[in-house]
Amino acid sequence: MDTEVIKLDSAKPDIKLIRSAARLVDQGRLVAFPTETVYGLACRVKTDSINELSIVKGRTPEKYYTVHIGLRSDVDKYVPRLGLRAAKLINNFWPGPLTVVFELEEEDIQQQRHKFHGQVFDLLYRDNSIGLRCPDSPTASILLQLTNNPVVAPSANLTGQEPAVTAEQVIDQLDGKISAVLDTGPCKYQKSSSVVKIGKKGIHVLRRGLYSDLQLHQKSTVQFLFVCTGNTCRSPMAEGLFKKYWAEKIGCNVDQLEQMGYKVLSAATLSMAGVPVSTEAVVACKKRGVDISEHRSQAVSEKLIEESDLIFTMGRSHRDMVLSICPDAAEKCFPLATDKDVPDPIGQSQIVYDKCADMIENYIKDIVSELVI
Repeated sequence: MDTEVIKLDSAKPDIKLIRSAARLVDQGRLVAFPTETVYGLACRVKTDSINELSIVKGRTPEKYYTVHIGLRSDVDKYVPRLGLRAAKLINNFWPGPLTVVFELEEEDIQQQRHKFHGQVFDLLYRDNSIGLRCPDSPTASILLQLTNNPVVAPSANLTGQEPAVTAEQVIDQLDGKISAVLDTGPCKYQKSSSVVKIGKKGIHVLRRGLYSDLQLHQKSTVQFLFVCTGNTCRSPMAEGLFKKYWAEKIGCNVDQLEQMGYKVLSAATLSMAGVPVSTEAVVACKKRGVDISEHRSQAVSEKLIEESDLIFTMGRSHRDMVLSICPDAAEKCFPLATDKDVPDPIGQSQIVYDKCADMIENYIKDIVSELVI
């Protein structure tokens, strides 16, 4: 057979032509298409099609292929519970030249086993993980949205050869072996995507591409912020206790949290900076195995709010103050307690501070238990 070359305008691709290509993919045919990195080879996730893909590529059938999705939100079809770092990673880099291998918990794998039956599940998931990519290309996005099957898409070249970055290079290697190629001209970057694996142990770069290791780490680091009035008692206690329980959950020491991709801070709604934490708060936390003696107050700011991914306030008035500074923070800013404010112990006895610490600790434990790594 001759491979059909379908020319498209990269800025305004013809949906009718792409729909025809999507039908070919759903019929089990192989179709090359452009991404922002290299041309990919779309193949439906069924055993016969995957076997044909492996023959055309010159790979062994056991080769792990990456699923391509048309929209970032499609990740939910394949990863039922996104961890905090994984969510931030794809929010910052998708659509774009990044492939992410998600490590799933056993309960999530079982859920997906019921969702994707038999051969499809076995082809999608390997060793409790799945690789996903969301290309930044209108043609790719439309094609992947129009297919009725999950689609994998390795680079459109023979194994051992350079990835094709133009339709002509696809034809040079695969003419007569695939049904069609969607031609929008040269790919933007002409370099393979970065590949990372993410799970409970953090992020591991499997292949360097357009992004540096530092970029990937920084853009996936999750920042928590706790806010009270003066940042000398309630919010420092919340910060210290959260560090303790979050470190226990992810399996590291408190001083390794940032290395693991998590920052935990606290701040004041008043313009207070450099004030030591109250002695009573230090004592209350020390009883719980937490040292906050070195803490110094800082004022909440627009920059601090914007950089934080989750913000917890000791009272509703503190949340109102945060939102007055940055209204867009509404969806990530919550009172620590859903039923009441955490009372301010300032100027009161150690017993009052201890009770306040107990209250904060209980709320922190609930929050930590609900967050997904």
